[in-house]
Amino acid sequence: MPIKLPGRAGYIKETKLPSSKPILGNNMAPTPGVIFIFQQLPIPALIFLTSYLLARSQPVAAWIPWFLPASLLALFTTFLSFPLRVLIYVQLKEYRHRREAERIGARLAPRLVGKEMGNRDQMRWLMKCWREGYPGDGLWEIMKQYGYVVDTHVFWIDNTFTLEPEHLKIILSTDAENYVKGERFRFAFHDVLGDGIFNADSTSLLLTLRVYELTRPIGDIWKFHRSISRPFFTHARISNFTLFEQSATDVIRLINERMETGTAIDFQDLMQRYTLETGTAFLFGSTIHTLSSPAVTPSHLPLPYPLPPSPLSQSAEQAFATAFHAAQEVIATRERRGWMWPLKEIFEDTAKVHMDVVTGYLDTVLERAMERKRVKDEEREKLGGKVEEEETLLDHLLTVTSDPVLVKDEVLNVLIAARDTMAATLTFCIYFLTQHPEVAQKLRQEVLEKVGAEKCPTYEEIKEMRYLKAVLNETLRLLPPVPFNVREARTSTTWPSPDPTQKPIYIPAGSSVPYSVIMMHRRKDLWGPDAEEFDPERFLDERLKKYLVPNPFIFLPFNGGPRICIGQQLAYNQMSYLLIRILQSFSSFILCPDAFPPDARPPKEWEGMEGRKGKEKFRPLFVLTMSSKVVEVANSGFREGCGLKLRRRMLRSDN
Repeated sequence: MPIKLPGRAGYIKETKLPSSKPILGNNMAPTPGVIFIFQQLPIPALIFLTSYLLARSQPVAAWIPWFLPASLLALFTTFLSFPLRVLIYVQLKEYRHRREAERIGARLAPRLVGKEMGNRDQMRWLMKCWREGYPGDGLWEIMKQYGYVVDTHVFWIDNTFTLEPEHLKIILSTDAENYVKGERFRFAFHDVLGDGIFNADSTSLLLTLRVYELTRPIGDIWKFHRSISRPFFTHARISNFTLFEQSATDVIRLINERMETGTAIDFQDLMQRYTLETGTAFLFGSTIHTLSSPAVTPSHLPLPYPLPPSPLSQSAEQAFATAFHAAQEVIATRERRGWMWPLKEIFEDTAKVHMDVVTGYLDTVLERAMERKRVKDEEREKLGGKVEEEETLLDHLLTVTSDPVLVKDEVLNVLIAARDTMAATLTFCIYFLTQHPEVAQKLRQEVLEKVGAEKCPTYEEIKEMRYLKAVLNETLRLLPPVPFNVREARTSTTWPSPDPTQKPIYIPAGSSVPYSVIMMHRRKDLWGPDAEEFDPERFLDERLKKYLVPNPFIFLPFNGGPRICIGQQLAYNQMSYLLIRILQSFSSFILCPDAFPPDARPPKEWEGMEGRKGKEKFRPLFVLTMSSKVVEVANSGFREGCGLKLRRRMLRSDN
């Protein structure tokens, strides 16, 4: 049945923070800081009350100076108790963990030692590396000193970072039930991800209350999310390319029209439009016309530096993309600040102002899709209740729940996968082709041999294109769209030691266990001495059997285990389809560094540095997913994120 969404907001809202900062935030909703403080109140309140009653009691009152009120003494005792409680908690936890590790014949993970209490200096350094550096900066230095497993121990929280494929196999596959998103992660990310598939756990009580009519046990929450989505990733659906052809045609049209002007095109922006349009068409049955509308012309695309930004580039779609990226940046910053991050958001929820824009845009998308469903339902009733085969994800969602918040959360989570990750991979793939023209020519030759110069590719043809798959895999290896991730251990356990001569590593219950696939993908002991080089042949020659086949968990662009990305094959098919259509139309690709604004270019000090950092020609940006850095100019337009020029194919005889 159709559902009524909360009040619809406009496409573009004012993104400036309000001048006043009410303690409950907008709409009287408590801020994360207020929630955090109230969660911490019971113990201080108990200490205050106990101290006050003791101070008023006859035996104690006789020893208290007459000028010191009982309430002031109780308040002083409460504040003094905080560092004392932290000290006692840290010492007791340390003692308990050491005893437990010794009891089971294990050892604690190597621990990062900073100069300041709670490793505050290390946290500031890592935050600076994240904002200004290359992905993995700071962490590589730590790993060189401590090894590939280390407890960063920021603010005394167990945070065991690992790059060991054996550990990732345990976390994601063999002991996956013991590793969840965790309450800290869900609280920090809830403003953006809600209770969608990427933020769901087996213990997601809030979601359980929302879907109570489904009568599903708590332990099935994340499995419930997958059961919703899985029916829409069947072979018949993911191999139906008619859905992508019009959008691919529009991509090529816009590239051709921009190339006629002699200026570079922001390929990242184009790919984000493409994946948003095809994603909404696949998931909702109706598309957001970010490419195919006749009104979309090259004037609507971002202009290269140093041309003035186009006012038309600030479309509803661009406002959505910008706000969504800013919201992701907020929640990623929260996670990196550790468990005390809410204290930075006492007076305002910094994600809300951006999510208002995202929600307003998404409301419109859902309203259109639900109106379409309403019409289809009426037609279905006229036909005697016959169920149509072409049911969409949104159609299915509306049959299992009438909760608008759950529907919106699920849609937004799937859109992240449908838009951000594929757009990033397509952008990075073309970037690598600009840097390796010999790969581009070999790939184009395979396209022309297997498909031809003009024909639309079929599923069977794409399946046979081994070099295309290798190029995509090598792109995903060096620049995976989700380079970092995190889980939380539900119960105490152990990991095998990377050094077989040492005891296993003890992982306490409640520990955060972050890991990085981008760093693991570049380990030379796992991938060979050329691990930092772009070479698709490694997925075809003897290196495949030497490195990947015996140890498949060294390559995890789509995660692994029971929560592996269910859209993996769709992503391969959709990316392959567009790349084929582009390679049919263009013979070479040229990166235009001059089209990048200065802040989006790699700093000069990166030149000549070790690894890919010294070779990269663009500045990677990592929030929840990877992208090329884009610069907003005066809130009125956008600069290039990945400036490219494409050369049209030669005469047909040259194909």
